[in-house]
Amino acid sequence: MSRGPQTVLRGQLVGPGGVVPGELRFGERLEAVTPLEGAPDDLYLLPGFVDTHVHGGGGGDTMDGPGGIRTLARLHARHGTTTLLPTTITAPWEQVLAALRGVREVMNAGGVPGGADVPGAHLEGPFISPGRLGAQPPHTLEPTLGRVAEVLATDTLRAVTLAPEVPGGREAALAFARAGVRVGIGHTRADADPVTALLEALHAAGGRTCATHLFNAMGGIEGRVPGPAGALLADSHACAEVILDGLHVHPTVFRLARAAAQGRVLLVTDAMRAAGLGDGESELGGQPVTVRGGRATLADGTLAGSVLTMDQALRNAVAAGVPLPGASVMASTAPAASVGLKDRGRLEVGLRADVVVLDRALQVRAVYVAGRPVELTARA
Repeated sequence: MSRGPQTVLRGQLVGPGGVVPGELRFGERLEAVTPLEGAPDDLYLLPGFVDTHVHGGGGGDTMDGPGGIRTLARLHARHGTTTLLPTTITAPWEQVLAALRGVREVMNAGGVPGGADVPGAHLEGPFISPGRLGAQPPHTLEPTLGRVAEVLATDTLRAVTLAPEVPGGREAALAFARAGVRVGIGHTRADADPVTALLEALHAAGGRTCATHLFNAMGGIEGRVPGPAGALLADSHACAEVILDGLHVHPTVFRLARAAAQGRVLLVTDAMRAAGLGDGESELGGQPVTVRGGRATLADGTLAGSVLTMDQALRNAVAAGVPLPGASVMASTAPAASVGLKDRGRLEVGLRADVVVLDRALQVRAVYVAGRPVELTARA
């Protein structure tokens, strides 16, 4: 039975099985998903995008606290992201805890009006290798069980990134897994064997696993040195984040990931504060960042996350040869499942009415978060 105002959308319904003409009816949840001959052929209706790895956007950053989180959630909602996990950066411990408390404050306040839903956080750092920082500041810490307990006590975590080789890494990973947190392997100097061993232990414990931005901040694949990327792709359970901005991975490497991890590749933005603001000067974790031609770098040229949005990531996937239904799985269905969100990521009756409407050029024309329209006019 419908409760409250109902929205009706008609167009081409995009699901894992293909694209069919149809109609959506929804309030806060999808109430009817109906095939409908003659529905407009110039609009695609997809489940809203789910970004499990995003630091900032629109001038806001997770580390800023609630105000920054609201800013980034609104920017990314205008680009079709209906769910995101604000992601921390390696920083002094009290700043990390403060950022997680900021996420909890936003969650307790009922989310972000006009922005993406925030069901939790992604803790990226400080439990990473000091030898594989990438653009992370040098504030790494060992993941003692006391520190693990502190971050779990914030009741925000849905994903964490850690390096298996850091002291206490295995015990921490298992503690996170037992708490229902997706464990991402990343920013690591480990070779394949310890990564494989940890993945097997996590799967045996019923944990969810992932490659944090596959191929970035980790060793590559060689015939006799498979490295962490090889171990992660060879695993039949681990999902794989990919930053598909044309800078972080080569198209051939993306095709390799698709072939090796069918149904398990997740599009993420890894977006930083400057996303949506164009070229200019910005910062990441207190480090100066320059954005030129859509490329964000530290002073030494290291890629500093991205200025990617999920709609552009989806367009890039389609341009790389992924059929639209498959790209939709990468942008919505697979990431939602990877962090245990069973109420979204698909166009099915009873799920949240998180919907993005795209035109033939795959440009965003409308976004609904739990049935509420997002204002697009401020899109940068």
